[in-house]
Amino acid sequence: MTDTLTIFTYDWVPNGPRGFVRDLRLRWAAEEAGLSYKVDTVPFDGRETNHLDRQPFGQIPFLTDGDIHLFESGACLLHLAGKSESLMPLNASAAADTLQWVMAALNSIEMVTVPWWFLSLSGHDDAGLTGWMDGRLARLEAVLSTRDWLAADRFTVADLIMADVLRVPKLRAHGERPATEAYVIRATDRPAFRKAHAEQLAHFRAADALR
Repeated sequence: MTDTLTIFTYDWVPNGPRGFVRDLRLRWAAEEAGLSYKVDTVPFDGRETNHLDRQPFGQIPFLTDGDIHLFESGACLLHLAGKSESLMPLNASAAADTLQWVMAALNSIEMVTVPWWFLSLSGHDDAGLTGWMDGRLARLEAVLSTRDWLAADRFTVADLIMADVLRVPKLRAHGERPATEAYVIRATDRPAFRKAHAEQLAHFRAADALR
């Protein structure tokens, strides 16, 4: 079968973000869904302006699927999920439940955790932001203490995105949330994640020789 699905990432990144660059979300989804895909790149150097025609904010990932062109990892994930019941249930109620948890991962959790992480990297601590984040994470911990997966009583694209948001080491080390930690371990122990993660690391290591 001819590959029409192409996931775009950077040609190289420094060691720190490897394994966490967001093309991993798309790789993971494609592996879960059994979709054939290839990976293409844009240069890391000059990334602020070198692919604005394909991603107006100069970020990755973005994808092409035949005549379809998408950016933003959430939009790309929903497109991929629509190709496989393994990621998005066919039942309307279960699909709605899955969709709301995808939005929660991006809007209620990641919207808070990413600024917190960036501030912590710079050595700053915003007590208000930390308190806001801790409140959100506590509510999620309460949910995860009652179920293995967020929606449809099984792994879906909602778990893929939520687990990827939550698996940042600094965030996992912040506070005691045993149900959340067990959830992250459960999700990232899936063969599709392990394969996607290993291949992203190999991709960036191979680029080191060209620097």
